[in-house]
Amino acid sequence: MNKSKTFFLNIIKPFNFISNKGQEEEEDLAKITAQEQQKVFSFETLVAATRNFHPDNKLGQGGFGPVFKGKLANGEEIAVKKLSHTSNQGKREFVNEAKLLARVQHRNVVSLLGYCVSPEKLLAYEYVANESLDKLLFKSSTRDVLDWQRRYDIIVGVAKGLLYLHEDAHDCIIHRDIKASNILLDEKWVPKIADFGMAKLYPEGQTHVNTRIAGTNGYMAPEYVMHGNLSVKADVYSFGVVVLELISGQKNFNFNLDPECQNLLEWAYKLYKKGKGLEILESGLASTADPDQVAACIKIGLLCTQFDHQLRPTMSRVVLMLSRKAGTLEEPTQPGYLGSRYRSRGTTSSSSDGMSGGTRSQSRSTFTTTTTAAGTLSSDRHRTRRGSTSRGSVSDPHGKRPMR
Repeated sequence: MNKSKTFFLNIIKPFNFISNKGQEEEEDLAKITAQEQQKVFSFETLVAATRNFHPDNKLGQGGFGPVFKGKLANGEEIAVKKLSHTSNQGKREFVNEAKLLARVQHRNVVSLLGYCVSPEKLLAYEYVANESLDKLLFKSSTRDVLDWQRRYDIIVGVAKGLLYLHEDAHDCIIHRDIKASNILLDEKWVPKIADFGMAKLYPEGQTHVNTRIAGTNGYMAPEYVMHGNLSVKADVYSFGVVVLELISGQKNFNFNLDPECQNLLEWAYKLYKKGKGLEILESGLASTADPDQVAACIKIGLLCTQFDHQLRPTMSRVVLMLSRKAGTLEEPTQPGYLGSRYRSRGTTSSSSDGMSGGTRSQSRSTFTTTTTAAGTLSSDRHRTRRGSTSRGSVSDPHGKRPMR
């Protein structure tokens, strides 16, 4: 048995899958071979590296358990993700993340260094010095370190990372949980996409897959939330939300700058249609930002978050767009979000790029909004999942989107 196959069998064996489905998952994982440089860490090594998982070393909470900073005996700094003892869902996410990241290598995707499965299940990653984007972007005391150039570089880097996952990796990978807290920044401010616990392999030749809903409110595409239809365009939508958050410094899910707008997307589109798109930019960045770059990124963010997923660009198109001026890009239609409905009545045309005063864009599309019991806003700390057999609406005490 080769080393890479042994890697996955070692991870799966302690979980004791007893169902046919579990046996199928084990066989599938064994078939999807990992790169052979994966390292097996002893439990004692990782305990010593993290000072027995000392609270002072805790970096945050990952998809299936806490994450700790560690330092190996050779001085190398690492991040160690620890599987929660009480999470059955976490077990699946642990295997999923190990399976996918073992085959992924890209400058803008976090690197998996190795694993430990006994007596506890641990994954070891490269340590990313500046932690997650949300800890800097949404705090007034730290956001100043993110000048416009750094924000633009983050947008470009995340776009390239997603392009790799969608089109250049061994298999097409849909992340499903792109958001500010899952983008890590290294010592050179290079962004790295992290937390692949909910990622899905995308079958070649299919337009979409139907799956249970898993993600974070405010970042999930409407067709995915409403119907469970998952495609690469769901990641494109999430990316668009992050782009608009980076430009504005505002969170989408608890937006409160305009009482007439229930979220950041609606507000950004409103300003854009009034020819005031550049007002979306966080005020502290205005003196140093490149207006052409800002205008292009605003338009890209709106194009990526359009209600109709077929109108959203692919990530290869997004990367190309980032090298162009806003005036050369097509006009965005209405953004989509939970509770929104869009009825197309034709094509969209415009006589203005929405970035300055003058003639407003004219659209032959209509957009109506409905409200749900939960609304559209929820804490970024909580994720949403829906089973296909549940009925009615049940309020979740942990602040997640209500199950249907």
